[in-house]
Amino acid sequence: MDIPELKEAIRTIPDFPKKGIMFRDITTLLLKPESLRRVIEEFKKRLEGKQVDAVAGIESRGFIFGAILAHELGVKFIPIRKKGKLPAEVERVEYELEYGKDAIEVHKDAIARGDRVVVVDDLVATGGTAKAAVELIEKMGGELADVLFVVNLPDLHGTDRLKKAFWLVEFEGE
Repeated sequence: MDIPELKEAIRTIPDFPKKGIMFRDITTLLLKPESLRRVIEEFKKRLEGKQVDAVAGIESRGFIFGAILAHELGVKFIPIRKKGKLPAEVERVEYELEYGKDAIEVHKDAIARGDRVVVVDDLVATGGTAKAAVELIEKMGGELADVLFVVNLPDLHGTDRLKKAFWLVEFEGE
């Protein structure tokens, strides 16, 4: 899918955070209520007819879209955080980075066995964090309902690492 008005609402910043990177900045989309509303409407359309018990947002921009979507669906919102950010007992999954490892965590009481969970993030690049989020949900006994992104960077093949993936706009090869 590629929705032109959403693509136009996303600012591109060259050479951020380092030379050669084209940063896709969704903060400009957030400044336009009609664009944010459209993202949530498209995500809700994608989920029509699916059982959803929870929406899990990946830190940090996935919190924005995920929390709104959970509210609209009338289901619980689950924050998936970087390691060391949650105060209660957590479940953790480590994943590979280009150089080294990182980890994401969720509270142990956030996901019940059999919960149908939608994972939400703003952008998928290599897919490592999203794949780890899916593993975390399944490790806790949850079932993956879907994985939703605003932006896909197809040249990095992140969606190839996921069982399910849906996005609203793509930015290729820049």
